[in-house]
Amino acid sequence: MSTYSNIQLDISKGVATIWLNRPDVHNAISIELLEELTHCFAHLESNGSIRTIVLRGRGKSFSAGADLKLMLQTSRMGYEKNLDDGLKWANCLATIYSSSKPVVGVATGNVFGGGNGLLAVCDIIIAEDNAAFSFSEVKLGIAPSTILPYILKRLKLSTAKYLMFTGKRFTAQEAYRFNFVDFIVSHQQVEPLLESILTDITNASPQGIREVKNLISKLGEITNDQDIANITAASIAKLKTSDEAKEGISAFLEKRKPNWGPDC
Repeated sequence: MSTYSNIQLDISKGVATIWLNRPDVHNAISIELLEELTHCFAHLESNGSIRTIVLRGRGKSFSAGADLKLMLQTSRMGYEKNLDDGLKWANCLATIYSSSKPVVGVATGNVFGGGNGLLAVCDIIIAEDNAAFSFSEVKLGIAPSTILPYILKRLKLSTAKYLMFTGKRFTAQEAYRFNFVDFIVSHQQVEPLLESILTDITNASPQGIREVKNLISKLGEITNDQDIANITAASIAKLKTSDEAKEGISAFLEKRKPNWGPDC
């Protein structure tokens, strides 16, 4: 899959921007789109020159959720076909969430159903102040099954229940209050804020960022105090003896910008 039909990939200065590219249907999510996203993120994972990934939507909306016309067709194809599609959903979300590179999502227009799942697997979410959100699945006779594990990493349980039981639309301001998004800004402020975040990430240590993401993932699954102590102590010992740490500390003391290149 060297070219994409449902997404667009732009790369500039260490930043890979992935656009959901079905604007005529508000970036409704098809299985083919999920397969392309999975492939693209896996490809970028092995590209050492990419520091950050941005996920956003072409046109008026980030994503109106699953493509209902295609979903209805698939619903008539039996359990095994729908199980396969469900696994493709789960695999795509897991691939994005487990990326070692920071992923920034930009919410614009409508963000419905599964579109919320694609946002929830991002590390940082910027929302335009006029964006509208909804977990609309229950209104269609289904549930937000594959996206739910990631939604619960952002929403508290009682809030998730309320929004998912009712399918209620909620505003960007409410999404911020619920901790579902990290920033809300006007349309004019999106690009300056995004650029500021990307610049700060690019100026930081690549291995430091990778280790932060790795530790957050590991520590979320561990409750034993001694295991936590062992993992975190080993982490800082490994980092402090690395070339990047030596370069970063030296640069700070010498009041210069660090060189995070391979020969630092």
